[in-house]
Amino acid sequence: MKTNPSPRRAVLVRSLASSLILVMLEGKVVGAQLRFLSGHVPVGISQLQTSGTLDPSHRLDLAIGLPLRNQTQLTNLLDQLYHPASPNWHHFLTVKQFTEQFGPTTNDYEAVIAFAQENGLKITGMPSNRMLLKVNATVGQIENAFHIHLRQYQHPTENRLFYAPDVEPSVDASLPILHVSGLSTYCLPHPGGHVSPNIDPKTMPEGLGGAGGGSGPSGSWRGKDFRNAYAPGVTLTGAGQTVGLLEFDGYYGVDITNYALQSSLPTVPLTNVLVDGFSGTPGSGVNDVFEVSLDIEMAASMAPGLAQIIVYETGAYGLGDDALNQMAVDNTAQQLSSSWWFSYNPTTAQIFQEFATQGQSFFICSFDNDAFNASAGYGIYPPVDYPYTIVVGGTTLTTTAGGAWSSEKVWNFNNGTGSGGGISSTYPIPSWQQSVNMSANGGSTIWRNIPDVACVASGFYVIYNNGATTTGGWGTSFAAPLWAGFAALANEQAASNGLPRLGFLNPLIYQIGQSTFYSAAFHDIITGNNTNSYSPTNFFAAAGYDLCTGWGTPNGTNLLNLLAPTLSDVLLSTPTLSGDNLQFTVSGLAFGLTNYLQASTNLSSPQNWVTVATNVATNNSMVISGLSRTNSTVRFFRVVEQP
Repeated sequence: MKTNPSPRRAVLVRSLASSLILVMLEGKVVGAQLRFLSGHVPVGISQLQTSGTLDPSHRLDLAIGLPLRNQTQLTNLLDQLYHPASPNWHHFLTVKQFTEQFGPTTNDYEAVIAFAQENGLKITGMPSNRMLLKVNATVGQIENAFHIHLRQYQHPTENRLFYAPDVEPSVDASLPILHVSGLSTYCLPHPGGHVSPNIDPKTMPEGLGGAGGGSGPSGSWRGKDFRNAYAPGVTLTGAGQTVGLLEFDGYYGVDITNYALQSSLPTVPLTNVLVDGFSGTPGSGVNDVFEVSLDIEMAASMAPGLAQIIVYETGAYGLGDDALNQMAVDNTAQQLSSSWWFSYNPTTAQIFQEFATQGQSFFICSFDNDAFNASAGYGIYPPVDYPYTIVVGGTTLTTTAGGAWSSEKVWNFNNGTGSGGGISSTYPIPSWQQSVNMSANGGSTIWRNIPDVACVASGFYVIYNNGATTTGGWGTSFAAPLWAGFAALANEQAASNGLPRLGFLNPLIYQIGQSTFYSAAFHDIITGNNTNSYSPTNFFAAAGYDLCTGWGTPNGTNLLNLLAPTLSDVLLSTPTLSGDNLQFTVSGLAFGLTNYLQASTNLSSPQNWVTVATNVATNNSMVISGLSRTNSTVRFFRVVEQP
C-alpha cells in the first residue's frame, strides 16, 4: 500500500481480484467501481527494466477519446451510404448530423470535462464532434487521475528511451472514456518514404530505381509522368477539389515551389493546419521532412489544378488522433492521405468511420516490408488493416518512349523491402471483400485482406529539406498520395455530372473489380511477388485481386467514367401516366451495368436524389408504380449506372 504524507489526499489501494477501489478520505471509506481501459501498456514491457519515472512536474498533452453511440445503426448506415439501391446512397452526413446521431451526448462530454477539471487537467481543445477532449497536465496530475505511474524504459528496437504506464489506466465505471492518447511514446510516428542516393536509377537494383523512363533527372519519375501513365488524355485536373495530408513534421515551401517549376506544373495553393502546438518548422529527421514534401508533390502531380492541399501537421510526439479528428471536423478535404505508421487505438477507428459517413476517402500506404507475417514478428502496421481505409500497394512501372503506360509488376526490391500486403488478424473481412475469390491469391475469406489498389513505388525525383534532391526515392508512401490525387479527378468529374462526392471508394472499387469492366478500368498486375525469407510462400501476383497490389493501378478515363458516370449518356423520355403508374422510355444504357432510377425534388442539391427503382430498365423501358396521379410534388428523374 502506497502511503502519502498528506492526510487530506486520497490513498488508493487496487485489489488484484476485482476493480473495486477503497478510497480513504479524512477517515471515511467510500466504495467506487473502476473500469480499466485496455491498450495503453505496450506488449512485452514486463520484460524490460525500468530506468526511472518521469518528472512529476513535466507537462504532457493528452487526447481523451469518448465512445460513439448507436454503433449498430452507424454500421448499417455505412452499408446504405455505399449501396446504390438504398435511399441513403451517397446521402452523406455533415459533422453536425454525425455528432447528433452518433457522437457522444452533451451530458457524456460534460461528464468527461468535469472529470478533467476535478483532476487539474487543463482543457486545451473541445472539437465539435465531441469525440475527443484535449487536455494538458503535469505527469503527477495524470498519474493521479488515471491511477498509473509513467515509467521510462530503453526501447527494445530503437536507440531511445520511451515512457509508458506501468498498468492500464482506470476511471470511474460510469465515465464514458474509450481511450487516452499520449500516455506512451513507445510507438512514435514513422514515415513510409525512403531517401536513396542521387545515382542513376537505371543502374540501381531492379525494383528500386524504376525503369528509367521518367522525365526527371536520370530518368526518375516526376510531375506529368504520373498522369501520362495513369490518366493519359484526361483533361480533369482536380479543379474545385481539396486533398488533405496527415503529416508528423513540417516542410519547406520553396521545395514545393521549385518542384512545380521544374516539372512545368502550376503551383497548388497550400494551407497548413498546425495541431498540438506544432510550430510548422521542419525537424532534423531527413526522412520525416522528405515524407512531407513527397506527399505534397505527388498529390499535386496527379491533380495539378487542386483548389488546395491542406497539410495537417503535428510533431514527432504529436497525437495522430488530434490531427485525424481535425480532418473530420473540418470536413473540407474529400480525399485524405497518410504515409505514416503511427499509434493507433479505438478512437482512431471511430474517426475513420466518421470519414466514410461524411463522404471522405482515406488512402494509406501498405508500407514496404513485403508480405506480412505476424507469427514471424512482421505484423501489419496500424492502422493499415482498418476496414475504412483504402490501402495502396506498390509497383515497378515501365513506360513507352512517349511516356505512356507499358507494363508493371509487383515492387519487390530485395528480401524484406517491397509492396506490403497480407491478412489482418484483428478485423473481419468487410462486406465489399467477401465475394472476392481468394482461392488463387492466398487471401482470407474470414479476415480483412490488404492492399486494395496500387501505384508506382520506385524511382522518384523529390525536392525536400530546403533544396536537397533525390532521383531514386522509393516506397508505397508515394503511391498513396498519387491515388488521393486520382480520387480528386474522379470527384471533379462527379461534381460536374451533378453527382455527390464519391466518399469511401472501396465498395465501388470492388464492384468494378468483379465486373466485366475490370480489365479496362485497371492495370491488372500479374507479374511478381512480395515474398521474403520470413514469408517465402506468400504472396504472388495473380489475375484479378491479389495481396501484392490489390486490384492494380488506375487506367485513366475508363476508371474515372465508372467512378463518376456521365448521366447524359442515358436518355429518359417524358413520363406518361397510366393509372397510378409512371412509364418511361429509356435509351443509351450500357450493357452489363446495373441501372438505378432516381428521383429528386430539388436539383440544387446533388445529395437530394433518392433511388426509387433498381434494374428495371429492360428492353429500354421501365414502369414505376406507386406515384399518385393527384400528387402535386414536382419530381425530376435520372438513371445512374454502376457495375
